Amino acid sequence: MTASAPLPPDYVHGYSPYETRRLGDQADTLATLLHSDTAYPAGSKVLEVGCGVGAQTVHLVTTSPEAHFTAVDVSASSLTQARARVTAHAPGAHVTWTQANLFELPFDDAEFDHVFVCFVLEHLAAPRQALTALRRVLRPGGSLTVIEGDHGSAFFHPDSAYARAAIDCQIHLQADGGGNALIGRQLHPLLTESGYEDVTVHPRTVYADRSRPTLVNGFTRNTFIAMIESIREDALAAGLMTPSDWDRGITDLRRTAADDGTFHYTFFKAVAVNPSPEPPDRPDRFKR
Repeated sequence: MTASAPLPPDYVHGYSPYETRRLGDQADTLATLLHSDTAYPAGSKVLEVGCGVGAQTVHLVTTSPEAHFTAVDVSASSLTQARARVTAHAPGAHVTWTQANLFELPFDDAEFDHVFVCFVLEHLAAPRQALTALRRVLRPGGSLTVIEGDHGSAFFHPDSAYARAAIDCQIHLQADGGGNALIGRQLHPLLTESGYEDVTVHPRTVYADRSRPTLVNGFTRNTFIAMIESIREDALAAGLMTPSDWDRGITDLRRTAADDGTFHYTFFKAVAVNPSPEPPDRPDRFKR
């Protein structure tokens, strides 16, 4: 690792078995919402950056079984879990596993036809630099897909100032660690400022009420509330809330998953193109 390469931050949610289950629940619950319109041609070379425990990788290889994937993560233990997950769910998938820092990818220039990044930029102190680094390994005309959430998009019924304060603790702690839990709303300017073209961003909204029990359980309870619950000790240690206010906030959040509760959250999915380099200026051979 060179001195100029940013160090990847500690993953704010940790690497516990609890977090592994939460990531799996999230990916499985949101697979159609996030991946239904992502499919790569047979034989294409696709780089997934920040694959983690393979929660998204499973769905990528399912929708594009004939593509050739390279999955990268900085954590060796996460890669081991990812390999096992994909082997169990899609044993015939074409996946190469590589441990690497995304700022120092060990690949040739223009090696990949497509790049996929999901829930990674939110954890980086230098997301624009990361996007620029990815352009090096993406061929001209190749596509980049980025998916990120935005915790500021969470609203619910019954409303609760205590529940919103608990969510704000997550936003605050992630910012203290160099990340940005509100990055979803910033994808278009980030991509255009990083040199990509044909940038399109589409919101992917999750809305859960008692008529959608799969989303209530898989997203409201097991993904979002579970994520907020996991930061209790860090939030209290930082003095962001008192224990009693925190407990009331979590109780109120859980109330949104009850029969008369509702929950809303928006993800943002961006697709962009790595432009072809401008041809060098040529002198006018006929100019006198």
